[in-house]
Amino acid sequence: MGSAVVVSIPEEIQDQRVTDDVPVDQNKNKNKTAAINKFRNLFDSTRDRIKKQDMKKIFHSIKLGIALVVVSLLYLLNPLYKQVGDNAMWAIMTVIVVFEFYAGATLSKGLNRGLGTIFGGGLGCFAGSFAQDVGGDACASIIGVSVFIFGGIATYLRLIPSIKKKYDYGVMISILTFNLVVVSGMREEKIMAIARERLSTIGMGFAVCIFINLLIFPAWASDELHHSTVQSFHNLANSIEGCMEDYFSSTDDKKKNKSDASFSSCKAILNTKSKEESLANFAKWEPWHGKFGLNYPWNRYLQIGEVLRELAATVLSIKGCLQSPRQPTSGMREAIKEACEMGGSSIAWALKELGEGIKNVKRCQIEGVIVPKLKLVRQEMSGLITPSKLGVIENGDGLAMASFVFLVMEILEKVEELAREVEELEEAGRFRTT
Repeated sequence: MGSAVVVSIPEEIQDQRVTDDVPVDQNKNKNKTAAINKFRNLFDSTRDRIKKQDMKKIFHSIKLGIALVVVSLLYLLNPLYKQVGDNAMWAIMTVIVVFEFYAGATLSKGLNRGLGTIFGGGLGCFAGSFAQDVGGDACASIIGVSVFIFGGIATYLRLIPSIKKKYDYGVMISILTFNLVVVSGMREEKIMAIARERLSTIGMGFAVCIFINLLIFPAWASDELHHSTVQSFHNLANSIEGCMEDYFSSTDDKKKNKSDASFSSCKAILNTKSKEESLANFAKWEPWHGKFGLNYPWNRYLQIGEVLRELAATVLSIKGCLQSPRQPTSGMREAIKEACEMGGSSIAWALKELGEGIKNVKRCQIEGVIVPKLKLVRQEMSGLITPSKLGVIENGDGLAMASFVFLVMEILEKVEELAREVEELEEAGRFRTT
């Protein structure tokens, strides 16, 4: 019989094996903790934004309720009702239609409604008076022809993009008022008195809207556009930092922590165009408040938003590099790691600097510091894609690496363009230097 051979493992080797395993577990725990903390911070910030937005909605609902109560006093109080009569209904309708979430939207709608009512009512009074003077069977014909001509011309004007964007509601109200005045004038003798009473009650409703919406916890569209633009800068900076971290992390870590967290904010930025355009339109109607004076260049925010969306689309294209089945070897990654991480940190730094400058309405050192630094980093990265660096690309490793470097360089170029747009905003907005 063979005897069993007992092999004893020295204690030093056993201790070394145990100690070698500990860092792996610690790294796993650290990665899990970092992922949990990152998710928790994202969840907390999202929850805070939702709470803040919900509070604004609650305040808006309360303000609308107060406005309706105030304007309903025209019906509820006998002295006021004797003065305005059933025309008080026009004041209530005005509050319901004109009262908007943002102060600028309320001003825009209110002024459009007022001007549309005056213009349509004035033409309606003129056409109705002329038809009454003619009298007879021709009266109905004149009214019908005037309704056709005015309705057709006004509807055509509503289809013009520049008018539709800013004055569509006013033109629509002018059509409505013209028809109501001119048609009712055929059955009423005091057409001018009716138009004057309706216009006065509409003015009362508009005054109530402006007083409550602008003086009680006003929601400024300009502030919303300003803060959302600043937030886009910081979101893109965080996304780029996350992309660099994901690209140069180990394969195992990427498989475990693979998520779209770095790209979710970029996707949100791509869908901001319509919101920014409406906010900029409302902001132009708002009075001087806070940091924003009259004739503030809100159109510059739209141009900056366009570049931000282009930049977000470029950052999203990095997702293909991260998820591509053909990845460069670890050796090739290490060869470009330092330069790419420097480029990513420079991009994130520049975006945060530009965002903080806009937030504080303060000039950044764009031509003196930001743009030269971005150009220097881009020149250094261009040396990474020379034939000597790429080596043999038969297996596609060099091509995959070059694609990633090209995207980072394109992002650097976009950030330079963005910096120049911010510089133009600083000049037009007269940002302070200190």
